[in-house]
Amino acid sequence: MPFATCQDGTRLYYQCQGQGPALLLLAGQSCDHREWDRVAADFAAHFQVIVWDYQGTGQSDKPEKPAYSTRGFAQDAVAVLDACGLARAHAYGISMGGRVAQWLAIDFPERVGALVLGATTPGKQGVARPASVDKALRSNDRQALLETSFTPAWMAHNSALVEQIEALWNTPLPPHARRLHYQASQAHDAWDALNQIKAPTLVIHGSDDEVNPAANAHLLVQRIAGAQLHLIPGGRHGYFEEMREMSFAAVRDFLGAHPIAA
Repeated sequence: MPFATCQDGTRLYYQCQGQGPALLLLAGQSCDHREWDRVAADFAAHFQVIVWDYQGTGQSDKPEKPAYSTRGFAQDAVAVLDACGLARAHAYGISMGGRVAQWLAIDFPERVGALVLGATTPGKQGVARPASVDKALRSNDRQALLETSFTPAWMAHNSALVEQIEALWNTPLPPHARRLHYQASQAHDAWDALNQIKAPTLVIHGSDDEVNPAANAHLLVQRIAGAQLHLIPGGRHGYFEEMREMSFAAVRDFLGAHPIAA
């Protein structure tokens, strides 16, 4: 199995597939690389796709200290790029992964080609989710999470896939890791540094997202010079799965228009 090793010895599991410009995918809070399975396969027809497990998830190590942070996860992402022998890669993060991607572009601009921020927020200065949704996230209420991620009609017509997604979400995660991931995501605050991002940036968001309200997409575009906004009509937090063809095409075309500099 391929593992990247951080400076403190923490091991991070990763996978690569496809050929072409490098694309690093960053999953959401408490999720491992499998969140990207279907989307990664789409991108692998055009890119060398790298997926990985955050500390605390999947096959990566699960230390209890020090506290996890989105900025620390960005440093971990660099360790993964190093293990792959990649000087530079596009980065696409979903939800908490979008917060990690922000720090990756801020702290390591030389490692990032184009940046895609999906269904995410700038942090503490962002628009808060409804209290009921936050409670569902903290309590890991599966039914509530499904309803905030996908429309009822889509779930009714894709019951087998919904079962797969629910099974993935039910993967055992040590309680300390789930807690530390939630804390890392909640503590994110890149507001004052977003204007340092120089990478071409696409902000993509479902218009009906309650987990991270779509108003946050507008805030990110305002804070990042030259950023483009792509709203997915009717999309919820799982727009990249439900509106997969539409969102994939938007991201693919954006990355294709901003090739990685030699």
